[in-house]
Amino acid sequence: MSIERTAFLAFAFLLLTAPALAQAPATLRIDFYHSGNHEIEMFSLDQVVLEPLPWTGNMNYPIDGTLRGKYLFEIVDPESGTIAWSRSFSSIYGEWETTREAKHMNRTFHESVRFPAQNDEFELVLKKRNARNDFEEIWRLPVDPNDYMVHRESAAYADGVVAILDNGDPATKVDLLILGDGYTKGEHDKFIAKAREATDILFATSPFRERKDDFNVWALAPESAESGVSRPSTNTYRDSPIGTAYDAFRAVRYMLTFDNKNMRRIASSTPYDFVEILANNEVYGGGGIYGLYATAAADNEWLPYLFVHEFAHHFAGLADEYYTSAAVYESPEVIVEPYEPNVTALLDPAELKWKHLVPPNTPLPTPWPKEAFEEHSIAVQKRRAEMRAANVAEDEMNALFRYTREFTEDLFSGAEHRDTIGAFEGANYQARGYYRSELNCLMFTRVEYFCRVCSAAIEDVIDEYSKQ
Repeated sequence: MSIERTAFLAFAFLLLTAPALAQAPATLRIDFYHSGNHEIEMFSLDQVVLEPLPWTGNMNYPIDGTLRGKYLFEIVDPESGTIAWSRSFSSIYGEWETTREAKHMNRTFHESVRFPAQNDEFELVLKKRNARNDFEEIWRLPVDPNDYMVHRESAAYADGVVAILDNGDPATKVDLLILGDGYTKGEHDKFIAKAREATDILFATSPFRERKDDFNVWALAPESAESGVSRPSTNTYRDSPIGTAYDAFRAVRYMLTFDNKNMRRIASSTPYDFVEILANNEVYGGGGIYGLYATAAADNEWLPYLFVHEFAHHFAGLADEYYTSAAVYESPEVIVEPYEPNVTALLDPAELKWKHLVPPNTPLPTPWPKEAFEEHSIAVQKRRAEMRAANVAEDEMNALFRYTREFTEDLFSGAEHRDTIGAFEGANYQARGYYRSELNCLMFTRVEYFCRVCSAAIEDVIDEYSKQ
């Protein structure tokens, strides 16, 4: 038996025997279907699930204080109205409803919410941001946690869990689960090595580097019959255990799994607050949805960027700051102040959300070499699309990305406000009307550092999951 598996089994034993953890509530999950189109939206219960492990989240943090997502769920006492637990999150449906496809058809997506089990009947209240980005109730479900129809899930994958980083009690740590998809039995060691590499990458990046002691990292790769994951645009199909695939919403680089129910069943064998899926593929791609999961192509040259960038979406609810890449989402009809912490509509410069960081006399909007950047980026995006259509070798695509990074670094090196916190137009997939806080950031281009606003937003989440 490996040292890593022994570490996990020792942890599992502690879950059952340590007095503090023995008092932890069970973990309850509600699986549901989310259906509709760009005009209507509805929900239906799939099942209530008692997960196999006790709740390992931070009980000192019952109410969400950051509210970074498009949706919010609350666990409410039906008599008193007291909120016992709440978490904000985003979803695949929430992204899909903004696509062109949602104007022409209905679709259904499977979703889940997880929370400490309640002793008595409660109500699940689901809220969604309205046009002003305020939360409004859209679904209310009464739940009896003692109903004999509550499904009991087993820790069927527990013996495959590997402890990559074990800093102690999950209740006061951020628990990151790295899931491997598309790895055969013979590739398990390859996955573990890649999970270690990705962990090292994450904690080489500030502010994660300074907060490494606040994290645990677990790794799990269910055995796949075939190597790799699906890439439908190239007629590549793999029945991988987690169902990760490129071409989500027909965006060739966007990698998601729509098999939420199976992913949750696999993940429930280990403690987790956040999940990143490493797909066994070298083609550039990934994705990240706040509170759901992140994905990254494990064997791509740009894994250091992909893993951290996508994790920042999932972990901290950071918005994309780039805007010249092709996007699958429709442009908003009316611009309102976005709820993500790192972008703004600058509707009132005097109330800029990061104004406390802006030096005096900084011009808002803040000038930058926007035209030169856009001219280069648009040409590169055209070339990139041509290369993907021709299915060129990944080495050629990597070379294009290196060329782009070198051009951008050279262009920005002479910018007047290259080190200034201000409001730089171009963000949130839009060339006009949205602004980012600094000239460059890991959420804007393929650099390996976060701007100061993004770093602070990440630390806010770490604090909420690790405070005692």
